[in-house]
Amino acid sequence: MKMKRYLLYALTGLLLAGCNRHTIIPDDELALIFHDAFLTNAYLNVEKVPTDSLRLYEPIFARYGYTTDDVHYTIGNFSKRKSARLGDVVERAIDLLEAEGKIYNREVAILDTIDNVARRTFTETLRSDSLIRVRSLRDTSLLSFTVDVEPGEYDLSLRYEIDSLDRNPRGLKALMWLERRDSTRTGTYTTTLRRNREERFTRQFTTDTTHRRLHVHFLTFGEKAQRPSVTVRDLKLTHTPPAAPAVERLYEQQLNIRIFADEFFRKALPPQDSL
Repeated sequence: MKMKRYLLYALTGLLLAGCNRHTIIPDDELALIFHDAFLTNAYLNVEKVPTDSLRLYEPIFARYGYTTDDVHYTIGNFSKRKSARLGDVVERAIDLLEAEGKIYNREVAILDTIDNVARRTFTETLRSDSLIRVRSLRDTSLLSFTVDVEPGEYDLSLRYEIDSLDRNPRGLKALMWLERRDSTRTGTYTTTLRRNREERFTRQFTTDTTHRRLHVHFLTFGEKAQRPSVTVRDLKLTHTPPAAPAVERLYEQQLNIRIFADEFFRKALPPQDSL
Protein backbone atom coordinates (compact mmCIF):
# COMPACT_ATOMS: atom_id res chain seq x y z
CA MET A 1 0.00 0.00 0.00
CA LYS A 2 2.79 2.51 0.85
CA MET A 3 4.43 1.74 -2.47
CA LYS A 4 1.14 2.27 -4.33
CA ARG A 5 0.63 5.66 -2.71
CA TYR A 6 4.23 6.67 -3.35
CA LEU A 7 4.04 5.82 -7.04
CA LEU A 8 0.68 7.48 -7.53
CA TYR A 9 1.75 10.67 -5.76
CA ALA A 10 5.02 10.65 -7.68
CA LEU A 11 3.10 10.38 -10.93
CA THR A 12 0.89 13.23 -9.84
CA GLY A 13 3.92 15.38 -9.15
CA LEU A 14 5.33 14.70 -12.60
CA LEU A 15 2.05 15.68 -14.22
CA LEU A 16 1.93 19.03 -12.41
CA ALA A 17 4.33 20.57 -14.90
CA GLY A 18 3.01 22.82 -17.64
CA CYS A 19 -0.55 23.67 -16.58
CA ASN A 20 -2.16 25.51 -19.53
CA ARG A 21 -5.89 26.12 -19.62
CA HIS A 22 -7.69 23.03 -21.00
CA THR A 23 -10.53 20.65 -20.17
CA ILE A 24 -11.10 19.79 -16.51
CA ILE A 25 -11.36 16.01 -16.10
CA PRO A 26 -14.05 14.74 -13.69
CA ASP A 27 -12.68 13.19 -10.50
CA ASP A 28 -13.99 9.70 -11.31
CA GLU A 29 -12.26 9.62 -14.68
CA LEU A 30 -9.08 11.13 -13.25
CA ALA A 31 -9.00 8.31 -10.69
CA LEU A 32 -9.24 5.80 -13.57
CA ILE A 33 -6.37 7.55 -15.35
CA PHE A 34 -4.24 7.38 -12.20
CA HIS A 35 -5.19 3.70 -11.86
CA ASP A 36 -4.04 2.90 -15.40
CA ALA A 37 -0.87 4.97 -15.01
CA PHE A 38 0.03 3.08 -11.83
CA LEU A 39 -0.35 -0.26 -13.63
CA THR A 40 1.87 1.09 -16.42
CA ASN A 41 4.51 2.11 -13.87
CA ALA A 42 4.30 -1.28 -12.17
CA TYR A 43 4.78 -3.08 -15.50
CA LEU A 44 7.78 -0.91 -16.40
CA ASN A 45 9.34 -1.55 -12.99
CA VAL A 46 8.84 -5.31 -13.18
CA GLU A 47 10.10 -5.56 -16.76
CA LYS A 48 12.88 -3.03 -15.98
CA VAL A 49 12.02 -0.92 -19.02
CA PRO A 50 14.13 2.28 -18.97
CA THR A 51 12.11 5.43 -19.67
CA ASP A 52 12.12 9.05 -18.59
CA SER A 53 9.38 10.28 -20.94
CA LEU A 54 5.81 11.13 -20.04
CA ARG A 55 4.75 10.28 -23.60
CA LEU A 56 4.17 6.71 -22.50
CA TYR A 57 1.06 8.01 -20.64
CA GLU A 58 -0.44 9.70 -23.70
CA PRO A 59 -2.26 6.53 -24.88
CA ILE A 60 -3.85 6.27 -21.41
CA PHE A 61 -5.11 9.86 -21.57
CA ALA A 62 -6.34 9.35 -25.13
CA ARG A 63 -8.30 6.26 -24.11
CA TYR A 64 -10.45 8.48 -21.92
CA GLY A 65 -10.63 11.27 -24.53
CA TYR A 66 -8.10 13.66 -22.97
CA THR A 67 -4.66 15.05 -23.69
CA THR A 68 -1.59 15.46 -21.52
CA ASP A 69 -2.38 19.16 -21.27
CA ASP A 70 -5.89 18.32 -20.00
CA VAL A 71 -4.36 16.23 -17.21
CA HIS A 72 -1.85 18.97 -16.37
CA TYR A 73 -4.58 21.57 -16.21
CA THR A 74 -6.94 19.41 -14.12
CA ILE A 75 -4.27 18.68 -11.53
CA GLY A 76 -3.21 22.30 -11.34
CA ASN A 77 -6.83 23.38 -10.94
CA PHE A 78 -7.25 21.42 -7.70
CA SER A 79 -5.67 24.24 -5.70
CA LYS A 80 -8.54 26.50 -6.77
CA ARG A 81 -11.31 24.05 -5.78
CA LYS A 82 -12.14 24.45 -2.11
CA SER A 83 -14.31 21.32 -1.91
CA ALA A 84 -11.91 18.96 -3.71
CA ARG A 85 -8.57 17.40 -2.79
CA LEU A 86 -6.21 15.69 -5.17
CA GLY A 87 -5.45 13.21 -2.40
CA ASP A 88 -9.06 12.02 -2.50
CA VAL A 89 -8.70 11.16 -6.18
CA VAL A 90 -5.46 9.30 -5.49
CA GLU A 91 -7.16 7.36 -2.69
CA ARG A 92 -9.99 6.47 -5.07
CA ALA A 93 -7.47 5.07 -7.56
CA ILE A 94 -5.87 3.05 -4.75
CA ASP A 95 -9.29 1.67 -3.79
CA LEU A 96 -9.77 0.52 -7.39
CA LEU A 97 -6.39 -1.22 -7.35
CA GLU A 98 -7.16 -2.94 -4.04
CA ALA A 99 -10.55 -4.14 -5.30
CA GLU A 100 -8.93 -5.61 -8.40
CA GLY A 101 -6.22 -7.18 -6.26
CA LYS A 102 -8.85 -9.04 -4.26
CA ILE A 103 -10.40 -10.33 -7.48
CA TYR A 104 -7.05 -11.53 -8.82
CA ASN A 105 -6.19 -13.14 -5.50
CA ARG A 106 -9.49 -14.99 -5.65
CA GLU A 107 -8.78 -16.13 -9.20
CA VAL A 108 -5.37 -17.41 -8.09
CA ALA A 109 -7.07 -19.24 -5.24
CA ILE A 110 -9.50 -20.80 -7.72
CA LEU A 111 -6.63 -21.98 -9.89
CA ASP A 112 -4.93 -23.39 -6.81
CA THR A 113 -8.15 -25.19 -5.95
CA ILE A 114 -8.30 -26.63 -9.48
CA ASP A 115 -4.76 -27.93 -9.02
CA ASN A 116 -5.73 -29.54 -5.73
CA VAL A 117 -8.92 -31.04 -7.16
CA ALA A 118 -7.00 -32.47 -10.11
CA ARG A 119 -4.31 -33.96 -7.89
CA ARG A 120 -6.88 -35.48 -5.54
CA THR A 121 -8.85 -36.83 -8.50
CA PHE A 122 -5.88 -38.77 -9.78
CA THR A 123 -4.39 -39.82 -6.45
CA GLU A 124 -4.08 -43.59 -6.66
CA THR A 125 -3.88 -46.09 -3.81
CA LEU A 126 -1.14 -48.55 -4.68
CA ARG A 127 -1.23 -50.67 -1.56
CA SER A 128 -3.72 -50.97 1.28
CA ASP A 129 -4.24 -53.35 4.18
CA SER A 130 -6.42 -52.84 7.25
CA LEU A 131 -4.64 -55.39 9.46
CA ILE A 132 -1.31 -57.22 9.32
CA ARG A 133 -0.10 -59.40 12.19
CA VAL A 134 3.59 -60.30 12.20
CA ARG A 135 4.19 -63.28 14.49
CA SER A 136 7.06 -65.01 12.66
CA LEU A 137 10.08 -64.04 10.60
CA ARG A 138 8.26 -65.19 7.49
CA ASP A 139 5.45 -62.71 8.18
CA THR A 140 7.84 -59.78 7.83
CA SER A 141 7.60 -60.18 4.04
CA LEU A 142 4.09 -58.70 4.32
CA LEU A 143 5.72 -55.39 5.24
CA SER A 144 8.46 -55.45 2.57
CA PHE A 145 7.58 -54.39 -0.96
CA THR A 146 8.87 -52.56 -4.02
CA VAL A 147 6.85 -50.40 -6.41
CA ASP A 148 7.73 -48.83 -9.74
CA VAL A 149 7.40 -45.05 -9.50
CA GLU A 150 6.36 -42.13 -11.67
CA PRO A 151 6.87 -38.40 -11.01
CA GLY A 152 4.83 -37.11 -8.08
CA GLU A 153 4.49 -37.80 -4.38
CA TYR A 154 4.30 -41.19 -2.67
CA ASP A 155 2.75 -41.17 0.79
CA LEU A 156 3.08 -44.13 3.16
CA SER A 157 0.99 -44.16 6.33
CA LEU A 158 0.15 -46.81 8.94
CA ARG A 159 -0.28 -47.48 12.64
CA TYR A 160 1.90 -50.07 14.37
CA GLU A 161 2.36 -51.63 17.79
CA ILE A 162 5.30 -53.76 18.98
CA ASP A 163 4.04 -55.66 22.01
CA SER A 164 5.82 -57.38 24.90
CA LEU A 165 6.00 -60.76 23.09
CA ASP A 166 8.55 -59.38 20.62
CA ARG A 167 11.92 -61.11 21.17
CA ASN A 168 14.24 -58.57 19.52
CA PRO A 169 16.13 -56.82 22.34
CA ARG A 170 18.00 -54.47 20.01
CA GLY A 171 14.71 -53.23 18.60
CA LEU A 172 13.23 -53.14 15.14
CA LYS A 173 13.86 -50.55 12.44
CA ALA A 174 12.08 -49.32 9.34
CA LEU A 175 14.17 -48.86 6.19
CA MET A 176 13.11 -47.39 2.86
CA TRP A 177 14.69 -45.64 -0.13
CA LEU A 178 14.25 -44.56 -3.73
CA GLU A 179 16.13 -46.31 -6.49
CA ARG A 180 17.38 -44.20 -9.40
CA ARG A 181 17.36 -45.39 -12.97
CA ASP A 182 21.10 -46.03 -12.71
CA SER A 183 20.36 -48.38 -9.75
CA THR A 184 21.87 -46.06 -7.12
CA ARG A 185 19.98 -45.21 -3.93
CA THR A 186 18.66 -41.83 -2.87
CA GLY A 187 16.37 -40.55 -0.16
CA THR A 188 17.33 -43.37 2.19
CA TYR A 189 15.33 -43.22 5.42
CA THR A 190 15.71 -45.34 8.52
CA THR A 191 14.15 -45.03 11.97
CA THR A 192 13.93 -47.09 15.14
CA LEU A 193 10.41 -48.27 15.92
CA ARG A 194 8.98 -47.66 19.37
CA ARG A 195 7.70 -50.42 21.59
CA ASN A 196 4.73 -51.24 23.81
CA ARG A 197 2.31 -48.64 22.48
CA GLU A 198 0.53 -47.89 19.23
CA GLU A 199 2.39 -45.39 17.05
CA ARG A 200 1.49 -43.48 13.92
CA PHE A 201 3.98 -43.61 11.02
CA THR A 202 3.96 -41.42 7.90
CA ARG A 203 6.55 -40.83 5.24
CA GLN A 204 6.47 -38.96 1.92
CA PHE A 205 8.76 -39.45 -1.08
CA THR A 206 8.93 -36.96 -3.95
CA THR A 207 9.89 -38.53 -7.26
CA ASP A 208 10.77 -37.33 -10.76
CA THR A 209 11.86 -38.91 -14.03
CA THR A 210 15.25 -39.91 -12.56
CA HIS A 211 13.63 -42.39 -10.16
CA ARG A 212 12.65 -45.96 -10.97
CA ARG A 213 11.44 -47.72 -7.81
CA LEU A 214 10.47 -47.20 -4.19
CA HIS A 215 11.71 -49.82 -1.71
CA VAL A 216 9.95 -50.24 1.63
CA HIS A 217 11.11 -52.61 4.38
CA PHE A 218 9.11 -51.63 7.41
CA LEU A 219 10.59 -54.32 9.69
CA THR A 220 14.33 -54.90 9.71
CA PHE A 221 16.38 -56.60 12.44
CA GLY A 222 19.73 -56.19 14.17
CA GLU A 223 22.55 -58.71 14.05
CA LYS A 224 20.35 -61.68 14.89
CA ALA A 225 16.66 -61.76 14.11
CA GLN A 226 14.36 -63.08 16.79
CA ARG A 227 10.65 -63.85 16.72
CA PRO A 228 8.71 -60.57 16.20
CA SER A 229 5.31 -59.63 17.55
CA VAL A 230 4.02 -56.62 15.66
CA THR A 231 0.54 -55.49 14.64
CA VAL A 232 0.11 -53.05 11.75
CA ARG A 233 -3.19 -51.35 10.97
CA ASP A 234 -4.44 -49.13 8.15
CA LEU A 235 -1.39 -49.45 5.93
CA LYS A 236 -1.77 -47.25 2.86
CA LEU A 237 0.56 -46.22 0.05
CA THR A 238 -0.71 -43.60 -2.40
CA HIS A 239 0.67 -41.80 -5.44
CA THR A 240 -0.30 -38.20 -6.25
CA PRO A 241 0.82 -36.84 -9.64
CA PRO A 242 2.24 -33.33 -10.11
CA ALA A 243 -0.29 -30.51 -10.60
CA ALA A 244 0.36 -29.76 -14.29
CA PRO A 245 -0.21 -33.27 -15.71
CA ALA A 246 -3.09 -33.84 -13.27
CA VAL A 247 -4.89 -30.71 -14.50
CA GLU A 248 -4.26 -31.75 -18.10
CA ARG A 249 -5.78 -35.17 -17.43
CA LEU A 250 -8.73 -33.54 -15.68
CA TYR A 251 -9.44 -31.32 -18.70
CA GLU A 252 -9.15 -34.29 -21.04
CA GLN A 253 -11.57 -36.20 -18.83
CA GLN A 254 -14.08 -33.34 -18.90
CA LEU A 255 -14.03 -33.29 -22.71
CA ASN A 256 -16.07 -36.48 -22.62
CA ILE A 257 -18.98 -34.69 -20.97
CA ARG A 258 -21.83 -34.01 -23.42
CA ILE A 259 -22.56 -30.28 -23.46
CA PHE A 260 -25.12 -30.21 -26.32
CA ALA A 261 -28.08 -32.45 -26.94
CA ASP A 262 -27.98 -34.86 -29.89
CA GLU A 263 -30.51 -32.69 -31.77
CA PHE A 264 -27.97 -29.89 -31.88
CA PHE A 265 -25.55 -32.02 -33.87
CA ARG A 266 -28.24 -33.57 -36.07
CA LYS A 267 -29.24 -30.14 -37.37
CA ALA A 268 -25.62 -29.46 -38.25
CA LEU A 269 -25.42 -32.56 -40.45
CA PRO A 270 -25.99 -32.18 -44.22
CA PRO A 271 -29.32 -33.55 -45.60
CA GLN A 272 -29.30 -37.26 -46.40
CA ASP A 273 -30.07 -36.67 -50.12
CA SER A 274 -26.93 -34.50 -50.42
CA LEU A 275 -24.66 -37.34 -49.39
